[in-house]
Amino acid sequence: MKQTIVLVLLLLNSLPLLSGCWNQKELTDLAIVIAMGVDKGKDKRFDVTFQLVNPGNVSSGQNGGGQGLPIAVYKSSGDTLTEAARNATKKISRRLYYAHANLLVISEELAREGILNIIDALERDPEFRTTTEMIIAKDTTAEEVVTTLTILDKLPVTKITKELQNTEKMLGENIAVNIDDFVAGLISTGKNPIVSGYMVSGDKRKARKAENLTQTTTMAYLEADGLALFKHGKLIGWMKNKKARGVVWVLNKIKSTDINIDWKGNKAALNITPIRSKTKTSVTFKNGKPAFQVLIKEESIISEVNTALNLDSPDELQKIEKKVGREIKKQVLSSIKEAQRQKCDVFGFGEKVHLANHKLWNKMKNNWDELFASAEVSVKVKAYNRRAGVRRNPFWDAMNQ
Repeated sequence: MKQTIVLVLLLLNSLPLLSGCWNQKELTDLAIVIAMGVDKGKDKRFDVTFQLVNPGNVSSGQNGGGQGLPIAVYKSSGDTLTEAARNATKKISRRLYYAHANLLVISEELAREGILNIIDALERDPEFRTTTEMIIAKDTTAEEVVTTLTILDKLPVTKITKELQNTEKMLGENIAVNIDDFVAGLISTGKNPIVSGYMVSGDKRKARKAENLTQTTTMAYLEADGLALFKHGKLIGWMKNKKARGVVWVLNKIKSTDINIDWKGNKAALNITPIRSKTKTSVTFKNGKPAFQVLIKEESIISEVNTALNLDSPDELQKIEKKVGREIKKQVLSSIKEAQRQKCDVFGFGEKVHLANHKLWNKMKNNWDELFASAEVSVKVKAYNRRAGVRRNPFWDAMNQ
């Protein structure tokens, strides 16, 4: 009798293991969303574009992959993001599945009006990942970005996400920002969020046509372009090129870039490539007002020398380091002044005040935009040259002898 009871208990305990997947979803029943674009529609509605992967045309095997396009795009509208997604079921035979969405594109027009309701809907959805990267469609619509076909990467979303990572590492004028990062900036005490911008260059009419994939040079292509500055969930301005690079430098996110240096009357005679950089920001208080100090320690290599130069001379190398330091300082100060002009603290200076003096911050926080705009900021750069590449002294010396 005892053995029978034990056997029955074992069978009962094993039942959960035999129950199967109660919420299984067949692949053939799902429309896998890999990117989503949101534009401003009529009468304050949202126009939402869904980029869906076409699995049969994406296979990378030698004999795999179909002859059709790698993506399918559908568009829907609604008063809210949720309503627009539900309305899409009128056009799509499968259920929209967001777990693999890697990119959220928001139009500049919509971003200037505010995107808090969009972010809330996506952050609240348990299926939509908050690690999804965000970009702003600059001087174009989110639909145009989402529907542009690319040649090197079969999936346009892959091109954008990989490109953001590479340009952040190699140039430092854009950074990858996901929904979590954006929300952290929204709720931060003393820091505003930034998002990379993207534009469609070339003939936009042919960006979504198959013929855009049949040439070595495309007629339209996607291109990273600047950083969008946000305040209270609204886009208020842009920083481009070296000003954008200065922002990334202060945020301690520069991994590498390039710096042109004039030398003895020759413009851009030297090109310097930073290989390591570290930025530290601190705050002191003068007469009850915060003053900020930005210290950058940078190590670089000499990547180009287009003039006669003795790189064996310690004095020459010291002059190069000083010039590099001055150029970095110039770029960073230009970015800080532009952010102060727009009264948008994207550097997190307010966070430094909050951590250093909580009581003083409580008095300042409601008027921080104005205080930030007039705050004293000093920048100090310590630049070090580590090596000069394979060749030590340039051939220009030998040619001039």
